[in-house]
Amino acid sequence: MDIKEIQNLIKFVAKSGASEVKLEMDDVKITIRTGSDSNEVTYVQQAMPMQAAPMPQAAPAVAPAAAPATEAAPAPAADDNSKYVTVKSPIIGTFYRKPSPDKPLFCEVGDSIKEGDTLCIIEAMKLFNEIESEVSGTIVKVLVDDSSPVEFDQPLFLVDPS
Repeated sequence: MDIKEIQNLIKFVAKSGASEVKLEMDDVKITIRTGSDSNEVTYVQQAMPMQAAPMPQAAPAVAPAAAPATEAAPAPAADDNSKYVTVKSPIIGTFYRKPSPDKPLFCEVGDSIKEGDTLCIIEAMKLFNEIESEVSGTIVKVLVDDSSPVEFDQPLFLVDPS
């Protein structure tokens, strides 16, 4: 398994609501635990000494790098756009604004949306996940280009709830 596959697995487990998942392969053992009181995900990765030594070193390097990026993105939005609600990506994947290339966009800037309306699709591991609005309002800004990769908790849309 490479780092992206592990990250996708972690996000999938966190979204599924499972409290613990264990995966054992020839040279890698992964345990993913999600906290019931929070959205935090803890994972432990153990490898056999000979084959997978680089993998445990690479995984911690990716996780801290992702955390500052997600913390830095909301800070400017909070200053300039504090009255808007930010719709964030619940998973890592590829962002699509349309259900298929020949179909119209799910939503555009200026569109009124209701809670539960589909805003976009994020493809993760060949699964297409519809991202629904958790708030009613008007789309103010689309923060991601169509067919772009997105990270967990990356801002996707700004919505004016008024």
